Amino acid sequence: MIPKNNKAFTPADLSKYSFKDRAAIRAADIAFYLLIRTIGRTIRYEVEGWENFDAIEAAGKLPIYAFWHNRIFASTYFFRNRGIAVITSQSKDGEYIARFIQRLGYGAIRGSSTRGGVGALVEMIKAMRNGTPTAFTLDGPKGPRYVVKPGALMLAKKTGNPVIPFLVECRSFWTINSWDRLQIPKPFTKAKLIIGKPLYCSENADEHELDKARMNLQSTLDELAVLGKEWSQTHHL
Repeated sequence: MIPKNNKAFTPADLSKYSFKDRAAIRAADIAFYLLIRTIGRTIRYEVEGWENFDAIEAAGKLPIYAFWHNRIFASTYFFRNRGIAVITSQSKDGEYIARFIQRLGYGAIRGSSTRGGVGALVEMIKAMRNGTPTAFTLDGPKGPRYVVKPGALMLAKKTGNPVIPFLVECRSFWTINSWDRLQIPKPFTKAKLIIGKPLYCSENADEHELDKARMNLQSTLDELAVLGKEWSQTHHL
């Protein structure tokens, strides 16, 4: 369910931008929204591990979705319209990203690991305390690729909610020449969503325990990647 009267789910005022920039933001917003919606509707998803989401709900907790940055396309479409809040950059590029994900039912909290990161984490904590699930691209926004950063675990520590790692493996996709090798699913491809077990982090966790949790999360995502690759190769036989 998408929260009402929540600024994270409402497009921001663009008055601080020039007319040219406003036009560019709106054009990019619509183009990316249509691209994700058009291709996403053709993807045939197969799901494994949904009981791990059920376990979170049964425990009265909210999920902190955690996944790799280059799987953002297929992940964004699958989890649309669930009222999930994510961090977006404070830059002009971040603005059009915020707007098109809001069209898909996400909330956009401004900040990143490099700009406004502390403020963004505070806002994520507030969002979760108000009943909003959240999501992190664990290696975003600029990498290194497939290396877990601690933001999601810090949020878990502060809120008592678990990190839930998942992977979307597409059978066929195009690869963008970016730092993360972004995957754009090809129309009508099959995709496997593999959901790992929830990972809790104690509110009293010290630096050593947080690092241990980070390595555990890294290991889990690595294992999910292997399972995804095995599934993909099997379907190519």
